[in-house]
Amino acid sequence: MATDPRNGMEILDDDACWELLESQPVGRLAVAIAGEVDIFPLNYLVNDRTIVFKTAQGSKLAAIAANARVSFEIDGYSPESGDAWSVVVKGLAHELQRTAQIYAAQDLPLFPWNASPKDFFVRVTPRTLTGRRFSVVDDQRPQG
Repeated sequence: MATDPRNGMEILDDDACWELLESQPVGRLAVAIAGEVDIFPLNYLVNDRTIVFKTAQGSKLAAIAANARVSFEIDGYSPESGDAWSVVVKGLAHELQRTAQIYAAQDLPLFPWNASPKDFFVRVTPRTLTGRRFSVVDDQRPQG
């Protein structure tokens, strides 16, 4: 186990990061377009160590078309152990456009929570993957 000397957090290796990514159904996609940064919660899944999600025509697709560099983040907390963790993927996003890629993606068990039509598949290919785990401190704020 590696530890960040600046803050004592456990630095997660790639396998631990992918295990956590595979364990969650919702993450946050950060994109930049027209000088602004926006963050979107979305359902996703891991496929061949990439992130895949479905989306409708709109902000996410426009942002990815203008600038493929994105960040994707998940986090969690275990009250039983008192541990919290975070995983960040930085990479390149692209809309799947080849027929074979789309057919393969349609076979994935990817089910967005929102019922509106989402006809486009996007894959995020990581350039960097980082993760941290740490113990949550007790709430020290004064009561009253």
